[in-house]
Amino acid sequence: MRKYKCKYDIEFQDLKEIMDFVAEKYGDNIGFIYKNADRTSKTEITYKKFREDLDALGAYLISKGLKGKRIVVIGPNSYQWLVAYYAVVINVGTVVPLDKGLPEEEIVNSLVKCKADAIIYDESLGMDFDSIIKKKGVAAKTLIPMSDFTQEKMPELAAMIKKYKPEFKVIDKHATDIIVFTSGTSADARAAQLSQRNIASTIAAMRKVEPIFEDDVEMILLPLHHVFGNQGVLMFISNGCTNVFCSGLKYVQKELKEYGVTAFFCVPLIIESMINKVLKTAEKEGKLQKLETGRKISKALMKVGIDVRRKIFKDVIDGLGGKLRFLISGAAGLDLKILEYATDFGILTVQGYGLTETSPTIASESYFYRRPGSVGHAMPGVEVMINDPDEDGIGELFAQGPNIMKGYLDDDKANEEVFVNGWFNTGDLARIDEDGYIFLTGRKKNVIVLKNGKNIYPEEIEALIGKIPYVVENVVMGEPDGDDYRLVAHIVYDPEAEEVKGKSEEYIQTMADADIELISREMPSFKRIKQVYLRTEPFEKTTTQKIKRRKIKTGK
Repeated sequence: MRKYKCKYDIEFQDLKEIMDFVAEKYGDNIGFIYKNADRTSKTEITYKKFREDLDALGAYLISKGLKGKRIVVIGPNSYQWLVAYYAVVINVGTVVPLDKGLPEEEIVNSLVKCKADAIIYDESLGMDFDSIIKKKGVAAKTLIPMSDFTQEKMPELAAMIKKYKPEFKVIDKHATDIIVFTSGTSADARAAQLSQRNIASTIAAMRKVEPIFEDDVEMILLPLHHVFGNQGVLMFISNGCTNVFCSGLKYVQKELKEYGVTAFFCVPLIIESMINKVLKTAEKEGKLQKLETGRKISKALMKVGIDVRRKIFKDVIDGLGGKLRFLISGAAGLDLKILEYATDFGILTVQGYGLTETSPTIASESYFYRRPGSVGHAMPGVEVMINDPDEDGIGELFAQGPNIMKGYLDDDKANEEVFVNGWFNTGDLARIDEDGYIFLTGRKKNVIVLKNGKNIYPEEIEALIGKIPYVVENVVMGEPDGDDYRLVAHIVYDPEAEEVKGKSEEYIQTMADADIELISREMPSFKRIKQVYLRTEPFEKTTTQKIKRRKIKTGK
């Protein structure tokens, strides 16, 4: 294992500074590799070329009258997506990344809420954006397909730089330059306003504690519209690494080897899938006992300072591409058994924690600081505290630092809820031990976090269920389903309502199941209700008439 040393070199102030730094220091490095349409040939982009592309597209967008405008970027992960995102941020206006998987209605809601002026989109989505921008309330008037700035067209756009570069925006590191929706989204979704300083501070902090090197090869797996996925790529960019675009989850194993991938950011589901495959293969080949013996030997040697893990488990490492050494997991808790296996195999695996509102990292483990079950220490420059701890030291986790968002867009009420005396209330329950390690003990308020990193805000679904005539009140929860969760709805119905009066329980259950199914059909698959529990007794409430969700048991 190579020796690690923290870097305390640059305290980045904005994203333009990062891009200029990378172009100057790592300009000749291959920054990005992606497969072409033929699926066999590849395109390689240096950091110098990447920086030039950002200015070329910036000039093109300004020629379209978009200086200072809010611009949505939507599409699957791609080099063009990255160019669009960062060209807007450092040269043009405010960027609004949207999830490509949103239904059309939610895309429209997002466009209305953020008051988008333009949309940069990938034609592969097959969406009729001409029709979308004609919807009521949508202000966007300019559509720019990503085919406008393919590599073949970049020379034409680059010719515009000389004319339009004087019009590039002047960076205000504290201005709202990024708007990110925190849920899936609906008309009631919250949109976090982030500044360049917010994001740049997390990159500077991570460079101080995480072992990422210029010769690393990162695989881009997480969606770039998500702050965690985007931050991960920017972290590798800031270190001059090579970033490769994964062709899809089913190609991960093959492309780990093809590209010689050494590290990546991911959600627990990916790590668990990789390690479980190793264990199943060992079992199938009758090598499970040999693997466990190897773990015992390596652990004993580690206690006396001898690290031969990657030699003992060479077959495992080779099966994961041969060079994989570092994984950063976030968005949900990683199974500690899986974490132990990955570590025992010689793959440094750490957990991080944060929120969209915190750009996103609040805390992370590192090579130097790891404690099973924790999410590590607060990041450099970030302060944390437990508000009103109970007898076990558990309370809501508050945070302060340059990474905290400016606030939710057009939502004073929500801002009053989360900002308390200069601190940001994460809404997560946690405790901090005597050595500063943070242990999360509860979900963020009511949010349900699936193993694949998807966040589900139950209030969004509850509002729809509440429109059913015979429903008095309802609660949507995540019910344990193996090592993940499935969505269930607990419904209090009025037995005297016209629709159900005099009907049998079986009849009412069948009708409720059917009504919930109609709602679920309009939602992404991960938001669909899998079980409906009916009752006539009201839920237990607080003195302010808020439902005590924790009192509701899974099942009947």
